[in-house]
Amino acid sequence: MTTLTGKTALVTGSTSGIGLGIALSLAKAGANVVLNGFGDASKVIAEVEQFGGKVGHHPADVSNPQQIAEMIAYAEREFGGVDILVNNAGIQHVAAVEDFPLERWDSIIAINLSSVFHSTRLCLPRMRAKNWGRIINIASVHGQVGSVGKAAYVAAKHGVIGLTKVVGLETATTQVTCNAICPGWVLTPLVQKQIDDRAATGIDPQQAQHDLLAEKQPSLEFVTPPQLGELVLFLCSEAGSQVRGAAWNIDGGWLAQ
Repeated sequence: MTTLTGKTALVTGSTSGIGLGIALSLAKAGANVVLNGFGDASKVIAEVEQFGGKVGHHPADVSNPQQIAEMIAYAEREFGGVDILVNNAGIQHVAAVEDFPLERWDSIIAINLSSVFHSTRLCLPRMRAKNWGRIINIASVHGQVGSVGKAAYVAAKHGVIGLTKVVGLETATTQVTCNAICPGWVLTPLVQKQIDDRAATGIDPQQAQHDLLAEKQPSLEFVTPPQLGELVLFLCSEAGSQVRGAAWNIDGGWLAQ
């Protein structure tokens, strides 16, 4: 089992869903954890604290570079810095290109792509100074393929994979690694809404879920947050130390088609 005792992990967008699953896996492995997300985080903090490490929370809006800087400063002040950075925060909007609201485009690019750049550039100097660090970007299968109606999301996730490759190359002679994880369908609130929308047309909810998976994911099973958390732990381990600049698919066979 990967042991991360003494390391501090910052996971953006980690008060629910994928981010929380990853935070829990890191905490189980002994890491201190800085959570990030809006609202009252007391219940989530308690959930992560049960594994014995130090846990904090910063409510930074990661669409705002200044607030990202304040979050990194908080981690440095309260935890001694960030050893493991998981860029997970993301939002979605679906519309045809010609109808895509400009403010939605800007917010998706800011949260899904620009925040990855800002948090990475701010965490890298300390990682380089310590000659150890892990930067793990939660991209998507949509970083490698397109889908109708998801122009901003697909563009941002393609950008995340490109940025991952650059950082992986720039840190190649150090003990800092940078990689991307590309999940397929994960049963998050965003995906549940798509199932609910199908069910609202009169389809049985189980059939609606099956139909959604069948369109893209040959396994007909969702990827789970704990599975993503275990992959993060592998990338943090010595066994993952030569995985650099990779885009790792965990998608039930979506991209094998």
